[in-house]
Amino acid sequence: MATPTLALVDALRRTARKLSGGVPYQWGHMGSCNCGNLAQELTRLGKAEIHAFAMQGRGDWREQVEEFCPTSGLPMDLLIADMLTKGLTASDLQNLERLSDKQVLARISFERRNELRHNRRDDVVLYLNEWANFLENSLLATVELPSLEPAVKVSYAMQEA
Repeated sequence: MATPTLALVDALRRTARKLSGGVPYQWGHMGSCNCGNLAQELTRLGKAEIHAFAMQGRGDWREQVEEFCPTSGLPMDLLIADMLTKGLTASDLQNLERLSDKQVLARISFERRNELRHNRRDDVVLYLNEWANFLENSLLATVELPSLEPAVKVSYAMQEA
């Protein structure tokens, strides 16, 4: 699972918002599919550039991630490497393309989960938002809050006086 960061959570939410707002979405287009739309947010490349990079390789995102080689120098491998530096894992990209991460799916109601389709815009939006929520909760769980006990003692002492 991705390393939770505020930047990644924000990118997931921006991608979901843009998809909800009607940006181009086409599951069969490498630059405007599930991963393609997230790649646009993380890399600031356009859908045409991402698609052109992908067409130099073989297969969809899942297959290109399987064949990913960080030292190949191929544009798609460089793009994937850039996305990995943002906290994603190769599995995250493969799961996003098919909306298949078990931890994300567990956050979606059973009924809705059974109707989820990897190539339906609204389902991608739901998945991205739940993934962002999951990462945000993971991030918040790592934050240590200072103890409030001394402040409570001071407040109580002031009331006694």
